[in-house]
Amino acid sequence: MFRKLVTATAMVASVAATATAVSAADELSFGIISTEASANLKTVWEPFLAEMEKGTGLKIKAFFASDYAGIIEAQRFNKVQIAWYGNKSAMEAVDRAEAEVFIQSVAKDGSPGYYSHLIVHKDSPIKSLDDVLKCDKSLDFGNGDPNSTSGFLVPMSYVFAAKNIDPKNCFKTVRAANHEANLLAVANKQVNIATNNNESLERLRVTKPESHAVLRVIWTSPLIPSDPLAWRKDLAAETKAKIYSFLMSYGRAGTEDELKKQREILAALGWAPFRPSSNDQLLPIRQLEASRKLLKIEGDDKIAAEDKKKQVEAVRAEIAKLEDAAKTAASSDLTKKVAAFVDADRAAKADEVKKLIGDFAAGFAKK
Repeated sequence: MFRKLVTATAMVASVAATATAVSAADELSFGIISTEASANLKTVWEPFLAEMEKGTGLKIKAFFASDYAGIIEAQRFNKVQIAWYGNKSAMEAVDRAEAEVFIQSVAKDGSPGYYSHLIVHKDSPIKSLDDVLKCDKSLDFGNGDPNSTSGFLVPMSYVFAAKNIDPKNCFKTVRAANHEANLLAVANKQVNIATNNNESLERLRVTKPESHAVLRVIWTSPLIPSDPLAWRKDLAAETKAKIYSFLMSYGRAGTEDELKKQREILAALGWAPFRPSSNDQLLPIRQLEASRKLLKIEGDDKIAAEDKKKQVEAVRAEIAKLEDAAKTAASSDLTKKVAAFVDADRAAKADEVKKLIGDFAAGFAKK
């Protein structure tokens, strides 16, 4: 399907790059957040980046860091030009690192998102959240990276902040680690409970099935939007066009053998072909973060009454603005075009998909 799908590069090649933009001939660094050990990530990312290099004609170099903040800071200082993020880390990158969300990943089963979990060992006496939240400081807790959506923001918001509980006052110890490290810590009984997500659990089933077999989920979050890719806003127009056209065509264009290979490489990352996105994807995460902030302020007895009132009013005003922004985004032209793309893609309408890819690429290149 889509064998004749062509790139939209020509549609935007005439858009001039700004003086500060990165030249299309330059080497680009692709930042990869540290959900697990770099050595493991390389095995699934290197084939994809090699395909990206071949398909765009750009030199693509993988950039790894020990934590999420390392990727955000690298993009801030232009050591990373494009990156894979979770939603919370993408939000930080947009706010601090001149980043812009332009594409959203899609789970290999086609689902629009993923789930945060709390994980225990299968032999653990912990059966429910009530067992976790007894808060007698008898349990060791594995938290996620502070910039992780599923490992930190979502469980902190839905499980702890919602009940005005600070994990530091609840558990015997609290340690922060990436998803893989937390899964292994629970499997090896180094911590009693840890945050995680269904994608990392599925990845562990492949890489360490014996560890996966001894884990049990005791809590599952509401759906979290799938991870975005974000590039620096000052990338040259030509570079944006090449990247966008390659990514949106990948897994959709080529011979049967080429498509098979492309989809296998995407599946190793846990993905199906990408779909268009924008910074609007982050609005639900911003709302969640603001709500968590509000709950924390309201539950803090150390804040003076007058000061607390001012802080609460400020956060509520922020939440109201985000709600308005979300309503506007829901009916925007971009949202309608993304919906049209998804419909056309599902219906295998190659010409319409080709045109929409070109329209999206042109729109980003003009920014």
